[in-house]
Order: sequence, then C-alpha cells, then structure tokens
Amino acid sequence: MTGPAAPMRIAVIIASAGRADCIAHVMQDLRRQTQAPARIVLAVPDERDLPPLHARSGAEVVLAQRGLPAQRNAGLDHLGRDCDVVVFFDDDFVPSRRAIAGIARLFADHPAVAGATGLVLADGIKTPGIPHARAQTIVAAHDRGHAPPFHALHDVPDLYGCNMAYRLSAITGLRFDERLKLYGWQEDVDFAVQVARRGRTVKTDAFAGVHLGIKAGRTSGVRLGYSQVHNPLYLWRKGTMPTAKACRLMVRNLVSNHARSLWPEPWIDRIGRVRGNWLGLADVARGRLTPERIEDL
Repeated sequence: MTGPAAPMRIAVIIASAGRADCIAHVMQDLRRQTQAPARIVLAVPDERDLPPLHARSGAEVVLAQRGLPAQRNAGLDHLGRDCDVVVFFDDDFVPSRRAIAGIARLFADHPAVAGATGLVLADGIKTPGIPHARAQTIVAAHDRGHAPPFHALHDVPDLYGCNMAYRLSAITGLRFDERLKLYGWQEDVDFAVQVARRGRTVKTDAFAGVHLGIKAGRTSGVRLGYSQVHNPLYLWRKGTMPTAKACRLMVRNLVSNHARSLWPEPWIDRIGRVRGNWLGLADVARGRLTPERIEDL
C-alpha cells in the first residue's frame, strides 16, 4: 500500500532592480507562508540591489543582465529541474499566507494545468500605488474569509506577470524573450501564450495577493511609450499576440497618453510616453521593428 504523495515543491523567483526594500518586504511575506517555498531565488543585476543579509535569509541570489526577461531567465537557469512548480512574484506583490499551499494544491489536483495566475485582490499599477501596510490589511482580511478549498478555475489565454505559476515540466526549453528589454512590457503574455500550447493556462483563486504598483525603479516614460508601440507589433509578428489585441493595446495607449498629456497624473510621465509613442511610430514607418532600442533612448 502506497503512502500519501509527497507535497509539491514550489520555487519562487523574484526579479528586482533598485528596490531592495521591496525584496525585504516580500521575503517577510514568504516566511509567513503556511507552506514554505522549497526555494527562493532573487535575480538582480547587482548586489547593491539586495537588502542586508538578514533580510534575505533563506534566499539564493543570482546576478543577471538588467531587464525583467533576462533576470527571470537567469532565475530559471539557476533553478534547474529541482522543483515541481515555479511561481514568479513581482517584488512589490504581497501574497496571501496560503499562496504557496494553494499553488501546490492546484497543480497537484489538476495535472492538465500548465500555468496559472492568481487572484489580485487590489492592484496599484494604475494608481499612485498601494502602501505595504494597507496591502497586508487587505490580504489578512482575505485570509480570514477565504478558507480552502478554492473554487474558481477559468481558462485564460495569458497570465498576469505579477503572480504567475508554471509547472516546470511544461516550460522545458522555453524562456522569456530577451528582445523585450528592461521592464519587458508584455513579456508575461508572450511566455504564457507559448505555455498554453502545451497545457491549460488558468485564472484561479487558489492563490491571491495585492500588487502594490510601486513606481520607483520602473522604465522611463519615453522607453515605455516606445514599448507600447513596438512590443505589441513584435509579438503579433512572432505569433504570440492576436491582431485584435495588439491593435487594441496600441490604440488604447496612444489615445490615453495623448489625451492625458494635457492633465497628466502626477505619478505617470505622460509627456515622456507620448514622445516614446512617436519615436516608436517613426521607426515602424521606416520599416524597423526593434523593441530592444529602448535601451538607447
């Protein structure tokens, strides 16, 4: 008679740059998990991007070329095949205390699932940002009122990069596209669409958390504006973004940036984004599709 199956080994990869305090916070949150991660990998461009040793105790560090795709790839290369599932948390994501346990349960119970994105309880990406203390309050309230088992499991075409988990056996040979430099806008979509060709990609409430949307350390307005033109077109040509979605993303951002540039939000560089949009359109008009050019802007 066989005994109970061993619990799934869940690895966490966090790519970060210039936000050591965020790493310290997320490490605290990971230490509070009801099921501890088997491994935690911090992928950073420089040791100066790390908090003090005591604040990152228990984590492995890998130095990588600056840029979200390159750093996540370095984390994957460092991780190898040692675990069953890898979850990518943004450095400003505050996970539920049951997040790791929920991920383990989801992938154990649903062998056809190749990738999953969790429930985002609040997202500060389009606001000035959510303070960490407020996020902890939101997460604590969720944990008190949301006892296992989970119920939601909806098939989706792509996953949200702030909290996405993959079965390691489903991503063999796949890596994030390093032509999408720096912040790597839409790199999560590109990667998830490729994984979806190998198994189910789902949205679930098996794990949850709050995305703070911290603005420090993000790509400049000019660079993001350029990416808002080139990255959708590049992924459309690559075959990982449908025509309708690529057009919708471009048009929505072009209209929003130009309209809001008259009365810009204090936390968004709308003028820079408009300039980046036009630089991107000019390159497209010249027949250049070069998402990596943002490094030169």
